[in-house]
Amino acid sequence: MPYIRQHKRTVLDPAIRELADSFIALNDDTNFAGNLNYTITKLLFTLYPEPNYQRFNDMIGALECCKMELYRHKVAPYEDLKEQENGPV
Repeated sequence: MPYIRQHKRTVLDPAIRELADSFIALNDDTNFAGNLNYTITKLLFTLYPEPNYQRFNDMIGALECCKMELYRHKVAPYEDLKEQENGPV
């Protein structure tokens, strides 16, 4: 779960903001997915430079949980809104 203590957020959030600002500065909507994939992959490879099954498992688990968190907080409410606007399938 991404619900970490506040003191950890104060360390990580400025770096996250700087990274997000870098994406905005690229102004590259045509390759946003590629830029995001590169960034996430490079971050994981930097954090886990040596092959190790536990680390691979940790990375994949974190990515899977990120996917579920994105769906739960952003995608599902958006789908609910669009269903209200346009009617169910």
